[in-house]
Amino acid sequence: MKLTDVDRRLLALHYVYPVPFNKMAELLKMDPDLRNLFNYGTDNLGRLLQIPEQKAARLNEQLQQHEQTPFTLLYHRENIIPIPITNLAYPKPLKWLVDPPTVLYVKGDPTILDASMKVAIIGSRKATDYSKRALSFIVPPLVDRGAVIVSGLAKGADTMAHESAIHFGGKTIAVLGHGLFHLYPYENRGLAEKLAEHHLLLTEYPPYMRPARWTFPMRNRIISGLSESVIITESEEKSGTMSTVDHALEHGKAIYAVPGPITSSLSLGPNKLIEQGAKPIWNGFQALENSSFL
Repeated sequence: MKLTDVDRRLLALHYVYPVPFNKMAELLKMDPDLRNLFNYGTDNLGRLLQIPEQKAARLNEQLQQHEQTPFTLLYHRENIIPIPITNLAYPKPLKWLVDPPTVLYVKGDPTILDASMKVAIIGSRKATDYSKRALSFIVPPLVDRGAVIVSGLAKGADTMAHESAIHFGGKTIAVLGHGLFHLYPYENRGLAEKLAEHHLLLTEYPPYMRPARWTFPMRNRIISGLSESVIITESEEKSGTMSTVDHALEHGKAIYAVPGPITSSLSLGPNKLIEQGAKPIWNGFQALENSSFL
């Protein structure tokens, strides 16, 4: 992938100021090519980014330190591909978000992003064998039609979604809540290495950023943003899974939920969604029938 000069300058800015694009859009509006990025005074930088003077001064100092840093070369050495929002390779659906990622950092096969259909499969970290069995009916028809399975590499339902995609011969994308130099949860290290080799790891955070409580809710908008539809297996009524659903609903994505036994607390989430209008699903053909992919 070829990077332009503005792409490279944006990589430098994002390295020291890793925020969504809406928080730096005014700067790009005033200076679309970022030609003056390393020449702004603290006052101008603070005004354009709408940040306090002290923070602007610190940011300006960091920018000066990294003006000559060869980020593209450093990322290449780590097999990391940066995709700035200013680049043609950036996924168009993510640009429709209120707060699109400024840069995507990916590791693996970036052509997977070009797939015409992506389906998110999410659920509880406490997901049981019921989710795994449900996915054995849902995933095969999807991957047979070339759909890419998107999830978050968390324990439980996310892990099952990635593993099901691989098991049934499909491709999968893991959206991370941290930089690529870190991994959470540690138990999924082997799975992450497999995805980095044959599938795709994706994050909006520079490689050095560690996981934090706030980063995982943020990554949920990317999971739904990349996907045409979202499937929920098992989930509590109030959880991070539901925040992904909220993002998906805001952008008109199709929501499917696996009906569950009323005796299970992990059925409360999907059963409640069905009551509220989500489509019940028990095989992948149902998602295909309602898809623009056909």
